[in-house]
Amino acid sequence: MALVYYIIILTFFINMNFKNLAMWAVIVFLTIGLYNMFKNTQGSTSKKQNIIFSEFLSEVENGRVIQVEIQGNNIRGIMANGESFTTYSPNYPNLIEKLSDKGVSISAAPLDEKMPSLFGVLLSWFPMLLLIAVWIFFMRQMQGGKGGAMGFGRSKAKLMDDAKKKVTFDDVAGIDEAKEEVQEIVEFLKSPKKFMRVGGKIPRGALLVGLPGTGKTLLARAIAGESGVPFFTISGSDFVEMFVGVGAARVRDMFEQGKKNSPCIIFIDELDAVGRSRGAGLGGGNDEREQTLNQILVEMDGFETNDGVIILASTNRPDVLDPALLRPGRFDRQIVVPLPDILGREKILKIHSKKVSMGPDVKLKTIAKGTPGFSGADLANLVNEAALLAARNNKRIVTSNEFEDAKDKVMMGAERKSMVMTEEDKKLTAYHESGHAIVALNEKASDPIHKATIMPRGRALGVVWTLPERDKYSHTREYLKANISKAMGGRIAEELIFGYEKVTSGASSDLQTATKLAKDMVTKFGMSNELGPLSYGENEEEVFLGRSITRHQQMSEDTTKKIDVEIKKIVDEGYKKAKKILTEKIDDLHKLAKALLTYETLTGNEIDDLIYKNIYPANKEGVKVEGNDQDSALGSIGLKPKIVH
Repeated sequence: MALVYYIIILTFFINMNFKNLAMWAVIVFLTIGLYNMFKNTQGSTSKKQNIIFSEFLSEVENGRVIQVEIQGNNIRGIMANGESFTTYSPNYPNLIEKLSDKGVSISAAPLDEKMPSLFGVLLSWFPMLLLIAVWIFFMRQMQGGKGGAMGFGRSKAKLMDDAKKKVTFDDVAGIDEAKEEVQEIVEFLKSPKKFMRVGGKIPRGALLVGLPGTGKTLLARAIAGESGVPFFTISGSDFVEMFVGVGAARVRDMFEQGKKNSPCIIFIDELDAVGRSRGAGLGGGNDEREQTLNQILVEMDGFETNDGVIILASTNRPDVLDPALLRPGRFDRQIVVPLPDILGREKILKIHSKKVSMGPDVKLKTIAKGTPGFSGADLANLVNEAALLAARNNKRIVTSNEFEDAKDKVMMGAERKSMVMTEEDKKLTAYHESGHAIVALNEKASDPIHKATIMPRGRALGVVWTLPERDKYSHTREYLKANISKAMGGRIAEELIFGYEKVTSGASSDLQTATKLAKDMVTKFGMSNELGPLSYGENEEEVFLGRSITRHQQMSEDTTKKIDVEIKKIVDEGYKKAKKILTEKIDDLHKLAKALLTYETLTGNEIDDLIYKNIYPANKEGVKVEGNDQDSALGSIGLKPKIVH
């Protein structure tokens, strides 16, 4: 049993962090030593009586000693009254004979017999060691993080392992300008003399700014793989915990680690979690987050310099960051990571499709052209969805059909084929979507129709999907008004065909879209003749309660009323224009709705052929379907046309 206890204790120490093993060993043995001293002192004073040798001889002569134990010159014994005693014996002759004559029970022991061994100490102190082990275990569990029981103020920054899969700049595409900016930092770390010859200094910090999914974190991983210096990563939320002062302590510890490993890079992901503007809360500004931010400001550019420590951070909310954090000397560079253009999307698709077996009919340039506004993460998801669809259909390669279906799924949502819809619901949905499509066809500034379907997708019962012919970075007044008219087309079609009282709630999202566009035209874009080229947009940067209370109103009540009037005026104009188009093109509306009821899904080209050429799609067997024969794109999306009698 003792051996089992010894093994348990040994295993506990082995499983502990080897870095702290020596420290805990010293603590344990010091505790044992102090306890032994205290125990021996207390035992000698309370249980055993130390007497002089002459008194011992007198007690023996009087017959009051009944038992002794001789160990060298030390004598321990028991009196007739039960009291224990100890004494030291000189070289007294005939001591043994004298004790025997008096009938004293004598025992002897060598000097080293009672010396405790290491095994004996561990065995005797097993309860104490077990108590210490349990205490350490619970303290580490309560901490739940790095550093053990005393590691509250330790940084949670993790050092990137070179053994893991490295990401290089070749794995990053579509953001060439941002890549050039960070490549300069990497080059400075590799050859600093090149820049120091002309008096250049390494940037203190670089802030990656961009929408979610544009590749900020991927770019940081590429820097870690290319720089060849220690790369620490930490999230902005890792600084703040339930204990006051922990965030600031972790910032100090993080920079201390950086100084020890200089030159190095420290990457803070989602900086807005800890770098929000100060003074935005209630309570006097003594916020834990503010203390952490103050410490970051001091460490980045304070009295003590941190040469060789480069701070790299990313955020998709640069508007909420503290101005002191963004000044030169702290974050010298703000690197914008934008959404990729058509060339960038093609490069990104090439990277993500390297491990995908693609068919010869897949044209990445065509896919890139049909995915405006997609981020790098969206394109990666598109390729993955196409591969999953091919695997689901037991195909060995991914064809253009899978990419088309995956694009529909990503942009419009998954098809809800199991949804039960009555013929009345289908008819209503067909006319609603046809209303959107007819208005879009007759609005010159509107984007071309890519696809129209009455198949329920996502949260919608039907979708009319328009795609721009090229990437757009700004929008004209004509384009915005055309989109408002297009949004109102579905509701007007319901009203014209089924009557005023039969208008449904299906146009709620369309109304939101139209209202938002009209409001932006008036308050942000200055496209109102009544209010002029002024911005009345609300300051959406202030997200805290404290500032929202003290924020001054940017406009008067009269101006607010004028804004409401102008918004309604623009929406009404779009409504009237859409109603005029659908009234004049009522035959086209009936034709398209009937085709949607027949085929459920039509492409933009098929809609153009139907409206302008009166050509109906036909199946691949060449069966005539109310019109001329023509190859259809319906087969590519897995739909079979229905024969109209």
